[in-house]
Amino acid sequence: MFQLEEKIWFWVLGIIPVVLLVFLLLQLWKRRAQRRFSDKKSLRKLSPNQSFFKSILKVLVLCLAFACLAIALVNPKIGTKLETVKREGVDIVFAVDVSKSMLAEDVAPNRLDKAKQLVTQIINNLGSDRVGIIAYAGKAFPQLPITTDYGSAKMFLQSMNTDMLSSQGTAINEAINLAKTYYDDDEQTNRVLIIISDGEDHSNVAANVAEEAAEEGIRIFTIGVGDVKGGPIPEKRNGIILNYKKDNNGETVITRLNEETLKNIAQEANGAYINGSKTTKVVEEIKDILNKMDKKEFEAKQFADFESQFQWFLGAAFLLLFIDIFLLERRTAWLKRLNLFNENL
Repeated sequence: MFQLEEKIWFWVLGIIPVVLLVFLLLQLWKRRAQRRFSDKKSLRKLSPNQSFFKSILKVLVLCLAFACLAIALVNPKIGTKLETVKREGVDIVFAVDVSKSMLAEDVAPNRLDKAKQLVTQIINNLGSDRVGIIAYAGKAFPQLPITTDYGSAKMFLQSMNTDMLSSQGTAINEAINLAKTYYDDDEQTNRVLIIISDGEDHSNVAANVAEEAAEEGIRIFTIGVGDVKGGPIPEKRNGIILNYKKDNNGETVITRLNEETLKNIAQEANGAYINGSKTTKVVEEIKDILNKMDKKEFEAKQFADFESQFQWFLGAAFLLLFIDIFLLERRTAWLKRLNLFNENL
């Protein structure tokens, strides 16, 4: 079993026909030039040790050197053994609040960016767990289904903003209900839902829905972002604050972190509440929670362990080039006795 890593380097083999063509043209030119000055017998007397066979040998060695160099650049690999790699882990769904209240800057740079930072750092510290992402405000919207592609997860996460959902508000129950559809009943993996929010839930039924989720084997952990003292919601254009969001009475809206709501949701679903003010602490707590969970096998793949073989061809190419340099176009005694190509006639 073998594979070729860089097939594009096969174009180097195109040098070989060029070398052969140049050699043939050179030989024809030499023959014509020699005939102008002398006949064949006289030339043999003038240069008795000149070998046509050695000229052919030199060019063949050079072509073989280029062939070995091309194969070395392609880097052939030989499969030495098959390995079965098993993935074991937990299915984790992140539900990120993208309501307008997440624009409050009572945590730097704002609540939504802090939430993204927390999820990114948690993903960076995962092992072989699978992740999914949900965005929610007044409604919940699937962002990324369960996957092991952490790169895609972080890309989708960074694209999330408060304008992606037209329905405003904070309906955590919508996120929980959507998360239920993310898990595969056939695989029976451990199920975790991590909700990142400021806790301003406008549905008032999230705790009941969380209890239903717990009955389906989903543990819910909540992470609160924001300050209990609260802060206004800036309205910006091109990064410049133009005003702050106001209510119907013209008063500036102050949005506050509601820890009680988040604690109740986590309690109903056998989880825990974590204050998200310190990223390192959040990551460590989530990591510790996940490490204590049983890991379920959800994927097993066979991989061939390939080893590069380019070094052998590279060494052969240098050896052949070395031979070509020191291989003279003169007859040697043993080749003369063999009389290859009837050169003694």
